[in-house]
Amino acid sequence: MSHALRHLTEAWQEVLQLAPVRAIRSESEYEEALSALDRLLVDVGADEAHPLYELVDVLGTLVHAYEEEHLPIPDTSGPEVLRYLMAEHGLTQSDLPEVGSQGVVSELLAGKRELNVRQLRVLAQRFGVSPSVFF
Repeated sequence: MSHALRHLTEAWQEVLQLAPVRAIRSESEYEEALSALDRLLVDVGADEAHPLYELVDVLGTLVHAYEEEHLPIPDTSGPEVLRYLMAEHGLTQSDLPEVGSQGVVSELLAGKRELNVRQLRVLAQRFGVSPSVFF
């Protein structure tokens, strides 16, 4: 084995100790990858100029691929998503005046009314989600 290849092998082993950059095949490998990704995101965040940003991108892609195959998101309706987010944040219908009156929110949750563009934007911003989660 050449000196360069030996050096690369040693460096790669060190990288794998810190961040599991490999296909995720089990729940424990998934948890390990998530943990590594969380640690990296603390320092790297969304700074594309950071030297480790590409590592964050690769780990994120590996985690996403595992989730797509093993943890599919069930089809849900906009009202179900809104109901879930409200429960997670301990909100009542009257806690969303920016969406409309309590009656409007009630109609949205019952599926009797569709969210309009303004309401989608407000809810997405309030809950820190993409507006597409409500479709």
